[in-house]
Amino acid sequence: MCVPKRASQLPSSSRPDSSVDVSVTADRSKGKEARHSDESRLGANTAEELTLRFRELLSQKRMDTLSDQRGSQRARTQPTESASTPARVSPSSTRSSLRNLPIVPTAPHNAQSLRFKNMLMNYSNVPLNWENPGLLDEALAVVPLQRIYDEAEEESLILQAEAESLGPGMKAAWGYQDCVIRALVRWFKRSFFSWVHNPRCSRCYSPTVGMGMATPIPDEQAGGAHQVELYRCTHEGCASYERFPRYTDPFVLLQTRRGRVGEWANCFGLLCRGVGSRVRWVWNSEDHVWVEIYSVHRKRWVHVDPCEEAWDKPRLYTEGWGKKLGYCIAFSADGATDVTRRYVRCSSQAGERLRCSESELLHIMHEINTLRRGVKDKREKFRLEGEDARENKELRCYVIAGIVANLMKLSPGDKEQGRTGILPADEDKVRVDTASAQNAMWRSTR
Repeated sequence: MCVPKRASQLPSSSRPDSSVDVSVTADRSKGKEARHSDESRLGANTAEELTLRFRELLSQKRMDTLSDQRGSQRARTQPTESASTPARVSPSSTRSSLRNLPIVPTAPHNAQSLRFKNMLMNYSNVPLNWENPGLLDEALAVVPLQRIYDEAEEESLILQAEAESLGPGMKAAWGYQDCVIRALVRWFKRSFFSWVHNPRCSRCYSPTVGMGMATPIPDEQAGGAHQVELYRCTHEGCASYERFPRYTDPFVLLQTRRGRVGEWANCFGLLCRGVGSRVRWVWNSEDHVWVEIYSVHRKRWVHVDPCEEAWDKPRLYTEGWGKKLGYCIAFSADGATDVTRRYVRCSSQAGERLRCSESELLHIMHEINTLRRGVKDKREKFRLEGEDARENKELRCYVIAGIVANLMKLSPGDKEQGRTGILPADEDKVRVDTASAQNAMWRSTR
């Protein structure tokens, strides 16, 4: 029996070549590694290429969208241009996204705005004269308090009875303190203060004619009279001169009890402060002044004009007198506020506001408020800020009410043609005020 020999027993010439097997195995492993590396490189390149292509497509889509939007804007703003006209983007269209941004306060920088700032800073000192305790005592001494309080009590009871007749839980139109001011303005207009146009001659009580301005004497300057009007008597046998100093000191006005609009508002504001009400002195750029009283019952400021014996009639000047108003700035011991929107309800009633930009005016208001409220405690500042927010909401609602009133007056043809009675320059402001007012009202109902 023949047993086969093992490979180790075979002669060297007949053994399998082991080196060949090892080399083949190495070549196979190298080929696999090369294929894996090529596949990994191919996968990385493909992912990078796809990413770049996706970014290019997304960028192209965005550019197409912007081009379509700009084309539609040009079509709306320039409908008469032909298709061959090269496209031009107007500055207003490029800034369309910035129109709804809030106004940022800007410090006055030119001579005109600085003069306007100095004037408003001087006017802000007028209500400070009403905070003198000794002067308030002098004011109360000339007021028939018992008569005023009796009339206010009677009117307050009538208003409460009218409210109860409308149903349970109804609130009276005005509170007791409001009735006190209403009685005070009636007495002030009818019995206390007198209007002066051309003062009568003090010697013969004859009419006088204006002769111009005169230099104030020291006694007149002591009473705050920086201007003195000079008049001559028309009687041939007299021909004397009459001086009419324009006093600004409310203590002197309590003694003279005469004047024009400025003297009326100054003296009446002192009397209102004397009976315990918070008062504002409102300056108007069209040469008129009045006051505002804070109604605790209504939680808002109320217009009061002692010259006209007017109570809560803010549209008296624009709708009653047919007068355009530019600036209406209210000053108090707590600061200053632009209240023009309370008295101007549509663009046709608005006067020019060219003394400074709106951002500069906002900066001036903030500066006066900071100056007046810097010495107050934190709780008082918080209360005043809440009061400012409520008033700002009220003023914005006036804007909405004016827009609605204009729309209700339009005919169907005017509505289709877009004639809303609002100036183009005011449309953006109205849009901002309307949106802000709607948001404020929505927040208040939450």
